[in-house]
Amino acid sequence: MVKLLGSLCIFSGGALAWWVQMAERRRKRDTLSDLLAALRRMAEEIRMARTPLPPLLDTLSRTCGPEAASFFRKTAEAARQGEDLPAAWREGAERLPLSEMDKAALAGLGKDIHGDEENACKAISIVAYELAKSAETAEQSRRSEEKQATALCFSAAALLVILLI
Repeated sequence: MVKLLGSLCIFSGGALAWWVQMAERRRKRDTLSDLLAALRRMAEEIRMARTPLPPLLDTLSRTCGPEAASFFRKTAEAARQGEDLPAAWREGAERLPLSEMDKAALAGLGKDIHGDEENACKAISIVAYELAKSAETAEQSRRSEEKQATALCFSAAALLVILLI
């Protein structure tokens, strides 16, 4: 009975590890898609409506998921308080759950975002393109990564049960 209970606990631990990995990957994909949609909207707002940056960032923070919303809200707050916008943008980008390449692309946008309209829109388009490529790559590899994570977590749990019995 004790061995059965121990085996159940080990398999539960393996299932929990699998669930945590899947949740983290989902969080990264959701954040990436939220940022991509927000950047596209930002470019349209800058180009068409000429919305000032702090109100635009506040609007974007209300339409995004939690990670991206926090990024835009903190950046807008820093801009309103007169802090250096590129530094605040870069700090916010570093806290996002993205790959290092995506963080670097997004952080680099901070120095170009507060220039003239044409340069800002061009920089946003370049970063949006980079994030779109990253999202497409992540989506293509998603299924195989999920299979690998499932196999790894449950195989490790099964091996541990066999070794302990």
